[in-house]
Amino acid sequence: MMLMLPLWYVVFLLSITAHEGAHALVARIGGDDTAYLGGQVTLNPVPHIMREPFGTVIIPLLTFFMLHGGWMMGWASAPYDPLWEERYPRRAAAMALAGPLANLGLAALGFMALKAGLVLGWWEPLGAGFDNLVAPVEAGNGLADGAGRLLSVLMGLNLVLFVFNLIPMPPLDGASVLSGLFAPARRFVFLLRSNALGGLLGIVVAWNLLPRLLRPVYEFVLGMLW
Repeated sequence: MMLMLPLWYVVFLLSITAHEGAHALVARIGGDDTAYLGGQVTLNPVPHIMREPFGTVIIPLLTFFMLHGGWMMGWASAPYDPLWEERYPRRAAAMALAGPLANLGLAALGFMALKAGLVLGWWEPLGAGFDNLVAPVEAGNGLADGAGRLLSVLMGLNLVLFVFNLIPMPPLDGASVLSGLFAPARRFVFLLRSNALGGLLGIVVAWNLLPRLLRPVYEFVLGMLW
């Protein structure tokens, strides 16, 4: 388990940094410099860690050990101007969508690298676990084994982040996309956001929906990979 900790944490930091950096970049393009001025338009994880040390350091490490090295959870955030969101709802929707799309891009990168390795004969399908989808053809090749595990986590974790964040429940990005594109949804999202328990309710609902939404997506991707 300890050998997998650095691998998981590197992929986790890359994934959430890309997610929040994409939010910040698209917000700046759309006219909101809040996150840019906070140093969030970057793939350097340090500004994101400084903003959310609890969600980027403590919780990921804690959940990794609690779940026996099988998963890592946490969060980061990019600030934005609520008045800008109210004035430009479609731009705000684009900002919200940018984060999950960044995760989709990382998942695609992991998928393509794994596929290339399988085609070239570096790995063979294994499917033993979420973080171990392939095994090196050459037994004892530690470098190939480590690379396969890293790419497995990169693809899988970012698929989860993509699907989870697009569930249209506050405080997830899907709710901001929905309210930005469809005016009738704004009141519903506003009511949940303004309620002290709204965010918690959204997370609970999304967490229960995630397995049902993720399974067909993940199985489809594995079918294309193997």
